[in-house]
Amino acid sequence: MKQFKVDNEPNYIDVQFGQHEITINERYEFFYNINDVLIALCFLIGSVLFLWKPLETYAIWMFIVGSALFLIRPMIQFIKRFHLKKVRNPES
Repeated sequence: MKQFKVDNEPNYIDVQFGQHEITINERYEFFYNINDVLIALCFLIGSVLFLWKPLETYAIWMFIVGSALFLIRPMIQFIKRFHLKKVRNPES
């Protein structure tokens, strides 16, 4: 029969974030989500515009804009990481 050790230690990790870091995270999350909404709207509008032959050029442009927004998506994450790194290590 196995015996288990019982301790009164909490089973969690305490992570210290400064108020500035939380604000930065929230701000970049907002931009990330706005970008996702814009991507969805571009592709939805582009798909609807393809239903009418005279509007195909506009539909193609909506897909191009949506694709460019897909490129911006990871850039938001990279910029956030660099910003947080700069805040955590101001000497660097």
